[in-house]
Amino acid sequence: MGIFSSPNSLQKVLGAPGVEGKSVTKLTKGGLTEFIQSIIVKTEEMKEPFYILDLGVVMSLYENWTQNLPMIQPFYAVKCNPEPALLGALAAFGSNFDCASKGEIKAILALGVSPDRIIFANPCKAESHIKYAASVGVNLTTFDSKEELDKIRMWHPECKLLIRIKPPLECKDVRELSTKFGALNEEVLPLLRSAKGLGLNVVGVAFHIGSAAKDSRAYREAIAAAKAIFDTAILLGMPKMYVVDVGGGFTADSYFNEMAPVIKAALQDYFPNEPGLSVISEPGRYFAETSSTLVTNIIGKRVRGELREYWINDGTYGSFNGIPRDNIRPTITCTPIACMSNPSNPTCKELCTYKATVFGPTCDSLDTILKGHQLPELHVNDWLVFKEMGAYTAAGGSNFNGFDMASTSTYLAF
Repeated sequence: MGIFSSPNSLQKVLGAPGVEGKSVTKLTKGGLTEFIQSIIVKTEEMKEPFYILDLGVVMSLYENWTQNLPMIQPFYAVKCNPEPALLGALAAFGSNFDCASKGEIKAILALGVSPDRIIFANPCKAESHIKYAASVGVNLTTFDSKEELDKIRMWHPECKLLIRIKPPLECKDVRELSTKFGALNEEVLPLLRSAKGLGLNVVGVAFHIGSAAKDSRAYREAIAAAKAIFDTAILLGMPKMYVVDVGGGFTADSYFNEMAPVIKAALQDYFPNEPGLSVISEPGRYFAETSSTLVTNIIGKRVRGELREYWINDGTYGSFNGIPRDNIRPTITCTPIACMSNPSNPTCKELCTYKATVFGPTCDSLDTILKGHQLPELHVNDWLVFKEMGAYTAAGGSNFNGFDMASTSTYLAF
């Protein structure tokens, strides 16, 4: 039995900051649809989109992480999904946090998390945010330029630093990050010399191979590059480094199981028996994506021959902002709940389907979620359910055209 599979697991979740005092529905296996229907009935007049966050999934993912990568301490990337219940549950399980701004640091501290469990993992920070981090005791951050070192020297000189490097091999499956962040190989030595000259304490190396990465070789090559920088620092007469930050890019699928042994082997090969070595990571999507389900209401319909066109009350300016940003449309699937128009068969099992287009609610024609998707005959006030919608969804939404993301509620399940 895993440490999170004990009879006290539910109590651990219920007592977590951000969760305590809130209603958490315990689901039976396969009970998600029934739970969704119960919410729809209770909120029949509102008909706003809503999320279901399954804290049991979060717990299982954390246990899977500790089993497969026990030597790596996760620092959850708050930007991925800042839902307080998710943050609180992760804090209770033992996760630390990757914050990129003053606002994110405040959100984590408000949950009672100690500042020494936060990395300010933004290589380019506003001076006011650096000052705030110093004032609250957040004492670990990243840099990749001489100008950033000058700001840190001025406003937070006691902060420990990780040099953020461009990985030798970067995955480009979803989003390439090195165009914006990461010191080039030829910039590393001058930056280390600058840090030493300024009296700053560089304690390690950070990298990020790209979001939703699928190539495990990228981790191995980046870990090898980190070791070379450790050795360079010693040659420069700097204190021995002891932190390797392997970044994020993890997904909660078979790729994680492929990546984990490669990362473990690379750490063993390049940092064998390294005393005092601390290996950390910044997963966001891994914990958030599969733990949340989005439920949307059909607010409009048009029939053109065999084509069915539906409008729903969330779109690419809201939870589906990843479509224009990351081109995720091919991976999106949805299932209907027609409890209003077809109460005897709300899940529309074995019904004839039609080619359908699903639009978002705004007046922008680019606000299109699905094209050519097979759906049964649905009607206004029926619902569409989208699974695996917890990563970079509501967090990246806007209020364009007057559609308020704040009206999207989150219900908790376990």
